[in-house]
Amino acid sequence: MGDSVRDFFTGVGFLGRGLGLVLSTPRLLGLGLLPALISGALYAAALGTLIAFLGDLSAAVTWFADDWSTVWRDVLRFLGGAALLGLAGLLGVPAFTAVTLAIGDPFYERISRHVEQRYGGVPGEVEVPLWQSLRRGVADSLRLIGLSVLLGIPLFVAGFIPVVGQTVVPVVGGAVGGWLLSLELTGVPFERRGLRLRHRREELRRRRPLALGFGAAVFVCFLIPLGAILLMPAAVAGAALLSRKVFGQPVTLG
Repeated sequence: MGDSVRDFFTGVGFLGRGLGLVLSTPRLLGLGLLPALISGALYAAALGTLIAFLGDLSAAVTWFADDWSTVWRDVLRFLGGAALLGLAGLLGVPAFTAVTLAIGDPFYERISRHVEQRYGGVPGEVEVPLWQSLRRGVADSLRLIGLSVLLGIPLFVAGFIPVVGQTVVPVVGGAVGGWLLSLELTGVPFERRGLRLRHRREELRRRRPLALGFGAAVFVCFLIPLGAILLMPAAVAGAALLSRKVFGQPVTLG
């Protein structure tokens, strides 16, 4: 238990260390912010649309309560709206990350490489052509978004349960979202080692508390307004540190 807790908070700390690294190189920070700004505008428009129609959508998913008494119908529709927002967060954060990584692939590859070289580089590094890397990254992201949909459905249903839906479900959703983000953000450093999505699952599973700590920190920060835009470069840098830790490579300067 002690090692797991320590690993979890080490993973959380990688996001802060990633932020420190990109702040120390303002040029890389600027490159990393541009794709996030584009994706952020799309994400904000989608979220704004959801909020504008939240009442209608909540009524649509709770159609069976149309004939209930006003009090119980309103309570259920309030829970339905909260569940819809939770589902939007669980699906929206990985989707935002996928779109941002696709748009900014060359920029985020440079950030990740800068971090790796700072701590000693990658022995036997595999060079992957840009278009091949982009194609693989999009395919892997689509798989992860599909997985988030499958996992999000039971969490959405559980969101209607009073108390549990507003306490346990958000925690479970954060853990699920964090795990998916760790898998998604480590794509570039794993590609650099010649490894694909299935290898990411295997390797991160062996260090699950570490991966969950990092991913959960990113997930929570990405839910904060503007957090996803401002911290995307830091998340990419932190993912490079996480990957190095998973493979037993140096994450401190010698």
